[in-house]
Amino acid sequence: MPGPGDRGGVKAKPKDAKGALRRIGRYLLRYRAAVLVLLGCALLSNLGNLLGPRFAGRAIGEAEAGFRQGPGHVDMDAVLRYALLMLLAYVGSNILSFLVHIGMARVGKRVAQNLRRDVFDKLMTLPVGYFDRNQAGDIISRVSYDIDVVSTSLSTDVIQILTSTITVAGSFTMMCVISPPLVLCMLFTIPVSILFTRHMSKKTRPLYAKRSRAYGEMNGFAEEMFTGQKTILAYAQEEEMSRRFSGINRRAAEAFRDAASMGMTMGPTIGMISNFGLASIGLGGAVLYLYRIVGLAQISSFVLYSRKFSGPITEISNIINEIFSALAAAERVFHLLDQPEEARDLYGAEELKDCRGHVEAKDVSFGYVPEKTVLHDLNLEARPGQTVAIVGPTGAGKTTIINLLMRFYDPGDGKILVDGRDHLEYTRRSLRRSYAMVLQDTWVFCGTIFDNIAYGKENATMEEVVAAAKAARIHNYIMRLPQGYNTVVSEDGSNISKGQKQLLTIARAMLYDTSMLILDEATSNVDTNTERQVQKAIRSLMKDKTCFVIAHRLSTIRNADQILVVNDGDVVEQGTHESLMLQKGFYYRLYASQFQ
Repeated sequence: MPGPGDRGGVKAKPKDAKGALRRIGRYLLRYRAAVLVLLGCALLSNLGNLLGPRFAGRAIGEAEAGFRQGPGHVDMDAVLRYALLMLLAYVGSNILSFLVHIGMARVGKRVAQNLRRDVFDKLMTLPVGYFDRNQAGDIISRVSYDIDVVSTSLSTDVIQILTSTITVAGSFTMMCVISPPLVLCMLFTIPVSILFTRHMSKKTRPLYAKRSRAYGEMNGFAEEMFTGQKTILAYAQEEEMSRRFSGINRRAAEAFRDAASMGMTMGPTIGMISNFGLASIGLGGAVLYLYRIVGLAQISSFVLYSRKFSGPITEISNIINEIFSALAAAERVFHLLDQPEEARDLYGAEELKDCRGHVEAKDVSFGYVPEKTVLHDLNLEARPGQTVAIVGPTGAGKTTIINLLMRFYDPGDGKILVDGRDHLEYTRRSLRRSYAMVLQDTWVFCGTIFDNIAYGKENATMEEVVAAAKAARIHNYIMRLPQGYNTVVSEDGSNISKGQKQLLTIARAMLYDTSMLILDEATSNVDTNTERQVQKAIRSLMKDKTCFVIAHRLSTIRNADQILVVNDGDVVEQGTHESLMLQKGFYYRLYASQFQ
């Protein structure tokens, strides 16, 4: 679904096919030695293919010469010798061709491996905004489907194009040597084939680009539906989602059909043109034979070479379609690789060490898009060890403040100070490592319970992990599991409850040795009794650390040192719970609405 975030991936037509080829070539150059050896084998394979018709003509020539002298004068030794040489040439050529295809398949897989590594490394450096604007399914489609298309094309099409070109050039040369007059008989097919191929390439290239875009859209929709399966079932939207998927699937199938049907017409059409050429050779050869200008051996060799000449042209016309499909896929991959990374740290930026946790925001304004400001003139001060709560209705700008503190985005105006210095003067990595985060959307990965808790701290000991788990009130649950802390959490934590996942992420944040903590509805998935215990543990373990808390349940932040009340991007009220209640303003109404 194309849009501002470039969800569609590619445009209707590749922007720079030559540029994509050059960039793929750079990946191939990493294996230049193997590619050169394979090219040498391909040349020898083609040489065998080109010698075969020559030996066949010689064998027929020997037989023809013997028959002219009379029965019994055929030199069978010579005929068998040329037949054996022809057999050896073809067998040797096929063996080398087999080795070349195996070798290129391995090179193609290596290139795909390098591309995927580069894409994944790139994804790790992209700003958060890129993932906010693009569907996860479309990104996954580029990492999997598009790179597979490129790999398959490299494995088969590159060598095929080269060998076919050599075969065409070699066959044409041999035909010119055998009989220039016969070449004239089929010469008209060459420009017709070239012009037709160029015409069709202009039509098929955008169709393959459209096909890649349609597959990206379908993958994105499927990924969204799989992650929201429970919601779909809860709202009885199965039929509606199936209907919408059917529409997207139909468009993808139509894009595939249009590209495939257009591409499939090239091979048969080129074959038909070649057959016209073969008919011209047969007619012209018969006339030339009657006038003794060419012999039977020459005609036989020429016919075989003409098939060698026209066959690769048909193959090339089919391969060109696959090349265009691969180029469209490659451009989607390279488009991702060309995305701007997070802005570099300022020259001379320093590591944030021994952070005290003194945070100030001065006249900070920000908008995710330039024409729409969502946060206006934010001012706040969090002294070391203080707890600052940020409350307000949905869409007020609470999460935006957290994004700015973590430098997922940078302010449009104003500045944020950490320990008295603009946080832009610190390296982004060291600034983020000074915060621990527990989000409402919990994230655990496929690994052991121990690995998930120790995720942020290198060389964490079992004692440290157990202490963090006890503080988060999840130790007893872990010990009831079959393998305790060595129990493997399945992908996306589907074998543990949502509340248990949240407790794991809380334990992870507790173990992380930081001076500042961000809690975004961190206890929203635990029961009331556990919430009280966790809140008590958090207050105990986060002593002397700056804590930013986003909360919708206002009862959880009554003890905060400072409460920011945000509405429509503005801090409308600021103070402690008691002082804000006395004002009987916006916060008072929010609080009263929850306990009315």
